[in-house]
Amino acid sequence: MPLQPSQHVFITCAVTGSGSTQDRSPHVPRSPKEIAKSAIDAAKAGAAVVHCHVREPETGKPSRRIALYQEVTERIRAAEVDVVLNLTAGMGGDIVYGGPETPLPYNTESTDMVGALERVEHVRVCQPEICTLDCGTMNFAEADYVMTNTPGTLRAMAKMMTTMGARIEIEAFDTGHLWLAKQLVSEGLIDDPVMVQLCMGIPWGAPDDLNTFMAMVNNVPSEWIKSAFSIGRNQMHYVAAAVLSGSNIRVGLEDNLWLQKGVLATNAQLVEKAATIATNMGATLMTPAEVRKLIKVEKRAPLSA
Repeated sequence: MPLQPSQHVFITCAVTGSGSTQDRSPHVPRSPKEIAKSAIDAAKAGAAVVHCHVREPETGKPSRRIALYQEVTERIRAAEVDVVLNLTAGMGGDIVYGGPETPLPYNTESTDMVGALERVEHVRVCQPEICTLDCGTMNFAEADYVMTNTPGTLRAMAKMMTTMGARIEIEAFDTGHLWLAKQLVSEGLIDDPVMVQLCMGIPWGAPDDLNTFMAMVNNVPSEWIKSAFSIGRNQMHYVAAAVLSGSNIRVGLEDNLWLQKGVLATNAQLVEKAATIATNMGATLMTPAEVRKLIKVEKRAPLSA
């Protein structure tokens, strides 16, 4: 198919993630204050959307504590700079098995499996403009870890997210995830306009070679709003690939710690570099207000208002 490059794009900054990166860079934010500040700095650098997880402030381990989400939300909404808030709902679906010969019982220390209602409670409390829905179950790089999202759980979560007024961003790690997402849309569980994030290069999902990427792109309905990213050393390459494929952009420390070889990045630096690539390719950057208009959501008031 002919290229239809993006003319007007928004940048999402994935601020901290839930991976074990907190001890690999001093720039990975841990506390709500650090996460919010990093998000605000990314917004000042050109990100229209910030995608946030939370971590335990003392250890940096990923967390689902609602109080942490509330503090991050309040701090971002109290900032002078505007930005669209996107909260993860990917936590709470982790199974770590006991090993090849003794898979059961699960590794209870590492497994974090809760019901659909608990997985979206922070969305109800914090009222982000966007929240994510990981549309599939997948093996990850760790030997016995499975990210678990059954069709029944996804249907329940999608229905609640829609009722809560959040715009769902589908996270697709492989083509089968797009297939399931289309089914959820056809059942009326995900409202228009449909947003999708193409997540490339995460073991063991879709590899980030361009043939696979274009297979993902070509499986996205033309009316959906799509974004794309890859992890690690190919993060900035995928800024260009996203623009060329008619997609929006995601960068951030969730996906990559490095600005260049030997130089650890901040979120703001990654956004600045992505903005430079996109604008040098002829694209203009959307403002948060333009993103809200595109995805048909209203700006949220502070929780204390």
